[in-house]
Amino acid sequence: MIMMGRFALLVFLEFASMQLLCIAADHDAAIFYDSFEEPFNGRWIVSEKDDYKGIWEHSKSEGHDDFGLLVTEKARKYAIVKELEEPVNLRDGTTVLQYEARFQNGLECGGAYLKYLRPQEAGWKPKEFDNGSPYSIMFGPDICGLTNKVHFILKQKNPKSGEYVEHHLIDPPRVPSDKLSHVYTAILKPDNEISILIDGEAKKKGNFLSAQDFDPPIIPAKTIPDPNEKKPEDWDDRVRIPDPNAVKPDDWDENAPMEIEEMEAVKPEGWLDDEPEEIDDPEATKPEDWDDEEDGVWEAPKIDNPKCQTAPGCGEWKRPMKRNPAFKGIWNPPLVDNPNYKGIWKPRDIPNPNYFELDKPYFDPIAAIGIEIWTMQEGILFDNILIAKEENVAKSYRDTTWKPKFVVEKEKQKAEEEAAGSDDLGGFQKVVFDVLYKFADIPFLSKYKLQILDFIEKGEKQPNLTIGVLVSIVVVILTAIFMLIFSGKKQQPRVEKKTEVAADTSNDQGSSGEKPAEEEKENETGGAAPRQRRRDT
Repeated sequence: MIMMGRFALLVFLEFASMQLLCIAADHDAAIFYDSFEEPFNGRWIVSEKDDYKGIWEHSKSEGHDDFGLLVTEKARKYAIVKELEEPVNLRDGTTVLQYEARFQNGLECGGAYLKYLRPQEAGWKPKEFDNGSPYSIMFGPDICGLTNKVHFILKQKNPKSGEYVEHHLIDPPRVPSDKLSHVYTAILKPDNEISILIDGEAKKKGNFLSAQDFDPPIIPAKTIPDPNEKKPEDWDDRVRIPDPNAVKPDDWDENAPMEIEEMEAVKPEGWLDDEPEEIDDPEATKPEDWDDEEDGVWEAPKIDNPKCQTAPGCGEWKRPMKRNPAFKGIWNPPLVDNPNYKGIWKPRDIPNPNYFELDKPYFDPIAAIGIEIWTMQEGILFDNILIAKEENVAKSYRDTTWKPKFVVEKEKQKAEEEAAGSDDLGGFQKVVFDVLYKFADIPFLSKYKLQILDFIEKGEKQPNLTIGVLVSIVVVILTAIFMLIFSGKKQQPRVEKKTEVAADTSNDQGSSGEKPAEEEKENETGGAAPRQRRRDT
């Protein structure tokens, strides 16, 4: 029995030593790595620019003995940079960019992205690092207002124009909405594939050379609208015009008021015509230090007249107003198809002088890593910044540095939810929000995507609003379905210009003075009188 125990111990120690050797080998394979276990002073350079007053701290991650780089104050600009020993060539093989960020106070309004800077020959200095310093890649989470995304921006030089252009990854993933540590990974592959991982899970894949994945496309369009061509002066692009043959009806009175007095109304019995609605406060006294010459003539403050509280009203009585059935407003002729309509003008396309082709993006080498943010919240912690050439190296770091912390934080979060008696509801809400995020990605709801995501974000921040969020999103989805169904019933455009816009008849009746049935019914009954003050009733 003792021998078996010793054998098991030896096997465990052998396995543990092999794991440590693998981890050490992966760490050796890293091009750059900073765990922030040691103070950053002397290794990272804080910008001395006047605008950047935010104070960085070497601080422990909340609930751990693990250190990181902490944003300490809200509503401040922060800038700090670390030069690499050697520039990293992004054009050779795979490159993996990875780091951890934690919003310890929850998501409010702040960025936690990194900038991978070009060599200093591009025109920047570490002590003068700011938002204008030239970078090759910007990557990481950013949230404020309607912005909620994990940025990936490639800044590339156009070989024809010589200008640097920012190319943004289209539909980037959203930022996790909690206070936990999360690890963000960008994998740049030699076949032009870009993958964005959050906590080791792929959230977005794209191709650098695809026009569907980057805006603007990294490869420009072959043709562009001629910037020198102007619309001819006689070009008529009005789809519909006022009917030149229409005549205002003889009985159309443009001067009729919108409201008239209710002549059948009678002043209520007991109305106090001679009593004001407000009187001087009889208990008010002039302050002893009041100086009439400096302060003016003192007047007692006003209070409601107590006599009016038991009477139908006080002051001059006026008849209430009602909607005027004869009111029609300003007459406008109905719209008709424009016989001179030529269509929507646009300049002709010409060859793009800045067009070029390439087999892969032109990545400038990265010579430094910088954090340059303007945040409205404090408590943002950066940790375990890594650059590697192999995906398994990044995975090893995630497993050994991020995952143990995340497991502890997740367990703590679960315990807090259970203690608050909200574990079941919290689980239900997570399922609901996961489903709603999938709804937001449905193509025919793209027009409403920002609105749906805004509802979801409010629900995540205030869990008691979950049912209200569900109702709101159901309304949005039903609206989209309704619009989709009825938009499909539009007439197909025909060849003739005159009938090309025949479906646009929405203003004909209203502009010629004919009212909807509901409005006619309201006019016949006199309509609902607007709210009046007590003396007007």
